[in-house]
This record gives sequence, structure tokens and C-alpha cells, in this order.
Amino acid sequence: MKNWILLLLFTFAVAQITAQDQPKRTIVTTDGEIDDVDTFIRYLMYSNEFDTEGLVYSSSMWHWKGDGKGTPFTSEMEMTRRIYGENVTDLRWPGTNWIQELLAEYAKIHPKLMLHDERYPSAEALLQLVKVGNIDFEGEMATRTNGSEWIAQKLLDDDPREIFLQAWGGTNTIARALKSIEEDYSKKRNWKEIKAKVSKKAIIYTIMDQDATYKKYIDPNWPEIRVFYNANQFWCFAYPWKRVVPKSQQPYLEGSFMGPNIINDHESLFEKYYSYGDGQKQEGDPNHFEGDISKIVNTERGSFSKYDFISEGDSPAFLHLVNVGLVNYEDPSRGGWSGRFEQSAENPYRYEDGEAASDLNPETGEMDTSYPQTRWIKAMQLDFAARADWAVKSFEEANHAPVINVTEGTSIIAAAGEEVTLNPTFTDPDGHGVWFNIWPYAEAGDGAATVETKEGVTTVQLPKTAKTGEEYHVIVEGSDAGFPSLTRYQRVIITIK
Repeated sequence: MKNWILLLLFTFAVAQITAQDQPKRTIVTTDGEIDDVDTFIRYLMYSNEFDTEGLVYSSSMWHWKGDGKGTPFTSEMEMTRRIYGENVTDLRWPGTNWIQELLAEYAKIHPKLMLHDERYPSAEALLQLVKVGNIDFEGEMATRTNGSEWIAQKLLDDDPREIFLQAWGGTNTIARALKSIEEDYSKKRNWKEIKAKVSKKAIIYTIMDQDATYKKYIDPNWPEIRVFYNANQFWCFAYPWKRVVPKSQQPYLEGSFMGPNIINDHESLFEKYYSYGDGQKQEGDPNHFEGDISKIVNTERGSFSKYDFISEGDSPAFLHLVNVGLVNYEDPSRGGWSGRFEQSAENPYRYEDGEAASDLNPETGEMDTSYPQTRWIKAMQLDFAARADWAVKSFEEANHAPVINVTEGTSIIAAAGEEVTLNPTFTDPDGHGVWFNIWPYAEAGDGAATVETKEGVTTVQLPKTAKTGEEYHVIVEGSDAGFPSLTRYQRVIITIK
């Protein structure tokens, strides 16, 4: 009997580990703005890290197709009404072909990418996932579309893994999918079970409210769906980045870095990447001025040079799925490449950025609502540059990320006032050396421990005032000696006994 119990416990533990190691399922909904195009190019270079299960055109407060009949529409969103007025028949619509066009370029580099990771999906497989959702007007969710029905089908399927729903535009196509599920099943006996299953399965990562469908339908009708709401931190990776990003991080967004390391000489997919002064113009968007070199000096966002970064305001959404060792997927309050979010006081299933999720910016000495995102920009940009190299280089010619470990493990129990020793180790697929930077992430836990490294030995001094159950987070950051230098992490969480 004892052996049987041990076997059962072992099997359960293995199942848990296997579930944690399984790739995350995700569906993208996008309104096609130029920053969505740039986000999608980066997304494709990270598509080996998760299971893409849908690429769905949707609308937003900034972009809608119109119904083709000249029907006037007035936005529910105050900012859109102020900028574009009332009774608009269509707005800056980029069409429903740009994803397919980028996938055609991705197909050309796919053989090279497979040399670096065989998990890269083929362009043909991704093409089968492209669907048109609710696009006629901002917030339109009255009609069932191929895109909304696809999302509903995935939420109802028998795969127990979560579906990470990325809203790069409005949430209307996601809302329509949920509405269809409600219409089809709410009168059935097992509705309670179906609703619980969908609520547990869905996670929505939304960049602002780009229509009113979350507030008007999803939140009141599906209150137990987890939502990661990014309304502040994404700005540092969007159009006004020069006003938000610390000076030390800005060179990695400037043309002197973007041009040679990402945009130029990295095959045609990267030539499609929109940057300042590149001469490109998105069809359907009369507001896209950034490619005109004569118009990028003294803008309201600042002055820019050729190949400067424009915006990838939606990249934080999918970066939440990339496992770099920060273990922030299950608990977004820990912070990572997607930002850091605190649980809402009104809704325990909603996580928000803003003042409560601020980090201390060491350049200003003040709490900063954007620093949970900007602190990672250098590492993120170098990582993107390395993946751009994968499109043109063999495995031996390119750089790949190290694997970081901590001898003592990443979950430690210690007493208040205790000194804990950490011994990080690494392996590097290219044989490069790795240098470590080990630091306390005070905002992610219950305060700061004191971290000191002398002669290769790192000690963590816990506060004597620490209370039972408190957590102290220490980030073990390892950067390799390759080019571009790549960084991976281990987060050590020390719990006070």
C-alpha cells in the first residue's frame, strides 16, 4: 500500500511538471495598426516558444472597415470622437491581407529558423489559423464571424490547457466568441459547468480598452475570466517611448541599433518592419507619416532619425508567454518581460498596472509606472537582434541564450535575519562564458533583501524585521559573452518561516 501511494504521488508530481513545461496556447486578435505589424514580426521570431492557435483580424477604436454600405458610425470612445468626429463610415482600415503577406516572407526564412529550433511552426500551418473576426465597426459584436467562432471552438475544446487571448486591438471579437457560447449553452443543464470551464481556460491580455466590449459585456457576464490589463507600461514600447524610456535604454531603440542589427540585411521579413524614415506607407492608413523622412523631426513625440523604433505597443502581450526564467506567467505580480501587474481590489481575477504596480526607477530615484517594463528593454532588444540573426545565419554563426540555474534551488525557506548563500551556475549552447548580476526585486515581493557578491560568492541578508510568510525575490541574471549578448534568469523566492 505504501509503495502504491508513493507511486501515485510520483505520478502526480510528474504530471504537474509536464503541465508546467507544456507550451502555452495563444490566439492573437489584431486591428492591423503599424505597431501591430511590427509586433507581429517580432511575434513570428518567438513563435517557437508557444502554440499559436489563431491569428484573427479584429477592429478597434482606431481601425474599422465599415460595412461597405456607407453606414455612418460614431465611436463610443471619447478620444476617437474628439480626433475623428462623428458619423464616420470607416477608419484607417489596413485590410485583411497583411498577416498573409508577412507569413509569405516568414516562409522564406523558416528553413534557417529550423536550424536554431525545430519548434518553429511552418508558414503553411500558421496560414490555416488566419481568420477574419468582427471588423465592420469599433466594438461590433452583434454578428458571429469566422474569427469569433474559431475562438469559441478553442475555448470549448477538450485540450485542458489555458487559452491566452491577446487583444492587440479591441476585445470585440473575443466578446462575440463568449457571447456565442452564452447563447448556445446558457439554457442547457450543464451551463454552470461549461461557463466554469471557459472562465478557467481563458486569459485575456489587453492593451488598454480599445473599445467598450470588455466593460459592457465581458466583465459583467464573465467576471471570473482572468484579465491582465496593460494601460500604462506598454507606452514605453509604443509611440511616445522617447518620453518614457530611461536614457540608458534608449540606444537600443534608436536607428543606430535597429538598422544594422534588425532591419537591414536580415531578409525581406525585416524589410517589412516599419521604422522612422524608412520610406514605407501602410495602405489604408492616411495617418501613417512615420516613413517620410521629412516629417519625423520635431513631432509631438520628439525628433527621430532613420530606422528609429516607432512602436510595438502590443509585444508585451505575447512576451508574457516567453519563458526566460522569471516565472511570471502564473503570477503577473512577479514582473517580467511583459510588465508587472497587481491584483485589482475590486476583482480578484483582474490584474492591472498603474501606481500600485510601479517599480523604483534608479535613474530618477522615484517610483515609475513604466519601469516594470523599461527595466528589461536592453535584454529584450538584444534578444530580438539575435533572433533576427537566426534568419540569416547557421547555428554555429549565431548566438543562443544560456541556461541559468541556482544550486540551492529557486524556492528557499529561511528565518528572519538569516543570511542565505546563492551559487548560480550556467550552461551555454555556444560555449560562451556568462557573467552574473544578482539583485533584489523588492516590488515583486514583500520588500528588499540585501544582496552582496564578493569573490564569486553571493549572500542574501534577510531583514530581521521580516514576518512569517513574507516573500523576498532575488533575480539571478546571467548574460553571455556572445553577440548580441543574451540574458536569462532565475528568480529565487525566499519565504520567511
